Amino acid sequence: MNIVIDSNVFISALIKDSLTRSIILKSDNIFLFPEFEFQEIYKYKEDIQKKSGYSEIEFIKMISFLLKNMKIVTYEEICNHYDKAGEIMDKIDHDDAVFIATALAFNAIIWSDDTHFKKQNRIKSLTTEEMKNYSK
Repeated sequence: MNIVIDSNVFISALIKDSLTRSIILKSDNIFLFPEFEFQEIYKYKEDIQKKSGYSEIEFIKMISFLLKNMKIVTYEEICNHYDKAGEIMDKIDHDDAVFIATALAFNAIIWSDDTHFKKQNRIKSLTTEEMKNYSK
């Protein structure tokens, strides 16, 4: 199954060894992460390092470690779906249209603990708790 990971899920897995990280590392699912969401990761880099205790090198190594189980999705791969995604998320949270566009492009579900994804009915979204059932 194709699963789009939102930035907060990625950050959660990055910060500590948790259920989130375990699902990413042990699941046979295909995890997708939009490339320009790395801006979000690096925007919170200092907070992530503070919470995780990672040095600069450890931070980079952990990102690389998690990415081994993910496909980085380029803008070119989702651009044809961006207008539709914008329509879906326009009144909810337009900034998250990138995740909807990725899901549309790859016939995927979204993994997010942000409840606003549940406010749209076009793409299925699952919380981390719900993902336990899909992490086989």
